[in-house]
Amino acid sequence: MGEAAALPRNETGIAAITEILRQRLGDRLQTGRAIREQHGHTTTWIANQPPDAVAFPESTAEVAAIVALCAEHRVPVIPFGTGTSLEGHVNAPAGGICVDLGRMDRILAVHPEDLDAVVEPGVTRSRLNAHLRDMGLFFPIDPGADASLGGMASTRASGTNAVRYGTMRDNVIALQAVMPDGRVIRTGARARKSSAGYDLTRLLIGAEGTLGIITELTLRLHGIPEAMSSATCSFPSVHAACEAVIATIQSGIPVARIELLDALQVRAVNAHSRLGLPETPLLLLEFHGSPAAVAEQAAAFGEIAAEAGGTGFSWTASPEERTRLWQARHDAYWAALGLRPGAKGISTDVCVPISRLADCVAATQDKTAELGLVAPIVGHVGDGNFHTLVLVDMDDPAEIARAETFVGWLAELAISMEGTCTGEHGIGQGKRPYLVRELGPATAVMAAVKAALDPAGIMNPGKILP
Repeated sequence: MGEAAALPRNETGIAAITEILRQRLGDRLQTGRAIREQHGHTTTWIANQPPDAVAFPESTAEVAAIVALCAEHRVPVIPFGTGTSLEGHVNAPAGGICVDLGRMDRILAVHPEDLDAVVEPGVTRSRLNAHLRDMGLFFPIDPGADASLGGMASTRASGTNAVRYGTMRDNVIALQAVMPDGRVIRTGARARKSSAGYDLTRLLIGAEGTLGIITELTLRLHGIPEAMSSATCSFPSVHAACEAVIATIQSGIPVARIELLDALQVRAVNAHSRLGLPETPLLLLEFHGSPAAVAEQAAAFGEIAAEAGGTGFSWTASPEERTRLWQARHDAYWAALGLRPGAKGISTDVCVPISRLADCVAATQDKTAELGLVAPIVGHVGDGNFHTLVLVDMDDPAEIARAETFVGWLAELAISMEGTCTGEHGIGQGKRPYLVRELGPATAVMAAVKAALDPAGIMNPGKILP
């Protein structure tokens, strides 16, 4: 772990394409070391592998021209959104051209009557929601980081609202994309459903830039709920908290968000966000609906929590208090780093069927204790997805080895429970060893699709598949 596979470089092609793009783009092609390393940046322990140049296109036509040139010269193309991915997605193991889509950040159209919006890939979720707020609409997918919508689609992101609103897969109606030969395609119209041909929209969502570059998205919107309330409840153990989650989901309570923080994570959040929560396992929830509905949902959860041993249950409809709680949740990563200053945070990302959640989380805690690792747990447990942030001293080879053992063990555990090695982060470089274990012969079908669409292998090479 921490090492990224080397791929052969096409030095002649890279030199030629860099000179051509420099003439066409001027200062919108950058080759300085710092900016290249920034675009090879990865928040994992995978080594940084910078591209040879970074291009900043401003239109689909420019992206298509760049890709066509790279295809002609057989030079890798690596799409880049905001750089918040967690599995080495933006590394350039064979060098090549990074296509930074940050300048393609226009909100092209909003159709309130149809509950959809058309945006360019560089638009971030927070900017879209700020634009929609006065229309009484919002886009619900919230991965925590202020990621670009193109990047979120490419990794099939989800986040805290997924238990009610689904993932990017459920909230993208259609796409425009540049294919590996430079062709521009649209995968659908704005109609809410279609039986017209292969579902190319879903093929590109989660493809991590290995099949094409998304240059426009048509997104499903939702009305801002009339009322929202947030609730907190402490539990004697993670297992008890998970049992409450399972009972809540099985009871059909339409929670919008239900998040778990273990005792170590609560301690970190208290210190970072100046909260006074009991330092025991905690569930943080949000309910959406009418004022009467959110009160009813909160009361129903309170009864379930009490039966599972929950204490200190409280809920609030105050926007200020809700914002304070959820901001603390979104800052959980930075809060956890404060538990061990100087350590590298390695985030795992498994997802299991709800019925196996309690067993999986409890086994995870036992394993980190056995290995002597500092590893707080937080997760979107309403859909069985949780993260263990392993805090590793990267100057301690023995500790790195123990962390590697744990990461592999956890992926295998989730798969053995009929779950997945990645609920929302994607495969990238870091999860490739587990993909065959999880999907078996299906990976050969993926490879066949990749070979058919990208025979030269220029689109984000080294990701998902070998």
